[in-house]
Amino acid sequence: MKRICLWSLIIMIAAVFAAGCGGSKESPRQAAQPVELYVSAAASMKDALLEIQKQYEAENANVKLIYNLAASGTLQKQIEQGAPVDLFVSAAPAQMNALEKQNLIQKESRKNLLENQLVLIAPEGSKAALTGYEDLTKDAVKKIAIGQPDVVPAGQYAKEALTKMNLWDKLQDKFVQAKDVRAVLTYVDTGNVDAGIVYRTDAAVASKIKIIAAAPAGTHAPIIYPAAVLANAKQPKAAGDFLTYLSGPEGKAVFEKYGFVMAK
Repeated sequence: MKRICLWSLIIMIAAVFAAGCGGSKESPRQAAQPVELYVSAAASMKDALLEIQKQYEAENANVKLIYNLAASGTLQKQIEQGAPVDLFVSAAPAQMNALEKQNLIQKESRKNLLENQLVLIAPEGSKAALTGYEDLTKDAVKKIAIGQPDVVPAGQYAKEALTKMNLWDKLQDKFVQAKDVRAVLTYVDTGNVDAGIVYRTDAAVASKIKIIAAAPAGTHAPIIYPAAVLANAKQPKAAGDFLTYLSGPEGKAVFEKYGFVMAK
């Protein structure tokens, strides 16, 4: 009887040990499933998001981030037309507000992520002697690049600021409207225009431009980047996790590196 009990005890211990050893390896069902996360975001976030992508995918081996970077108005229209998007980050509240009214985002997930500034820039070797926005009326300034105001938030802010400064109507013949804020930056960086209006973060990544002046306080609405998970997101949990990462210490460090300010 004692021998049977002893053998029973040995078998139980062996079973526990085997379970412990085998349990350290995840079965295919337990392993994290591959996730393709579709993120539509404002073009001005490009450099920061590419760096964040490397970090995030290194820490989350099962996640592949697929970015669609463009003007926020363009992204809004794509979402309205049914484009596959899990997370949207706009460079202005207007586009997010429009989607919220149509119940296309998860309202409870929406948060203000970043803040930015609007600045006037010129090619590094410019001879136009610009010192501020009022100098855009000079004869030496032939072309001014701005984002298309109807789809590009930076263009909307530029129009708002120039209107407030009583310059918008005076400069109509000089405007070169671009598809997004990065296109504006390229026009100035290559010297194809005499000046441009972009976000401070865009100016920070260009090598052949100089910042002339920031838009005066009160000339445009605060530049806020709201983010939200889409109502029809195929990966809502992964999208929420990534948004938490973007607004957390890891995301903050990268965004601030590129000149963004975290929203309050």
